[in-house]
Amino acid sequence: MINWWILFYILIFPGFLFCLVAAFLLSGIDRKLVARMQKRIGPPILQNFYDFMKLMGKETIIPHEANRAVFLAAPVVGLLALVTVVLFIPIYRFSAFGGIADVVVILYLLTVPAVALIVGGAASGSPYAGVGISREMVAVLSYELPLVMVLLAIGKKVGLALGENAVTFSMANIAAYQNLFGPLIAKWSMIPAALAMLLVIPCEVGCHPFDVAEAETEICEGPLVEYSGAPLGIFKLNYYLKMFVMTALFTALFLGGRGTGYIALDALVFFLCCVCVTAVSMSLVRAVTARLKVEQVFKFYWTVVAGLALISLVLAWFGL
Repeated sequence: MINWWILFYILIFPGFLFCLVAAFLLSGIDRKLVARMQKRIGPPILQNFYDFMKLMGKETIIPHEANRAVFLAAPVVGLLALVTVVLFIPIYRFSAFGGIADVVVILYLLTVPAVALIVGGAASGSPYAGVGISREMVAVLSYELPLVMVLLAIGKKVGLALGENAVTFSMANIAAYQNLFGPLIAKWSMIPAALAMLLVIPCEVGCHPFDVAEAETEICEGPLVEYSGAPLGIFKLNYYLKMFVMTALFTALFLGGRGTGYIALDALVFFLCCVCVTAVSMSLVRAVTARLKVEQVFKFYWTVVAGLALISLVLAWFGL
């Protein structure tokens, strides 16, 4: 017998349709916020949707030197991974999937879009893409360590509070903790971890000033230099979806709670929280900073951001 609720969670909320709409709206709001911060009018909020539809109707040109199958499959693999991540993130009381180690699953799935970008760029055979994928690999190595430390700090804090001796890797347990004791961001020992997560988000998404891999003014979009048409549109959609996924993950980890139990209201409140996280972690940073060098990105994440995450990890380990 078909479980219609599971299908609803996967296809509608919090699955494919919800994350698609939220991604376009969030990315459009981000562009509008940056424009207002720089005293510009900015594009319409739905401009990214219009651009995506236009790209989907354009001709796809594949370089003669490219590996055709890998070149076309890379953006699709990244898209599927991001949609799957959304199914593991609880939106208050609503989630499609869950388990005892879904945090680990989310961590692995979040690396797939970056790997897809690297593989797709390598398959294009362009020297500009070669420079871009080397930068992307450095960026991944930069933010992965602080992100893992943040998740460990949260897992230890929640595990001890719920009477477990080990670190918990369950999103359900993290949600249950926040239902009982309030949002994690309100715990003083988790504030450094929250700050570290906010700093991880723009590099994970690949937005300015951490867009060292694409850097259109330097290496002509890097790994995406040879992409056009629908494959380029899907890569752009991956960018919008990752923006929503990372802000949704932060909201679930640090701003979770009971919710109201009403799907429409909980979806609206959750999305507004994502907008606030986007404004702080991406829009504001994009509006006031210049692009960093590759070595600056690596040094920043392995010193400042990792240091913040380590503080919370040590405090959580001692039960503070």
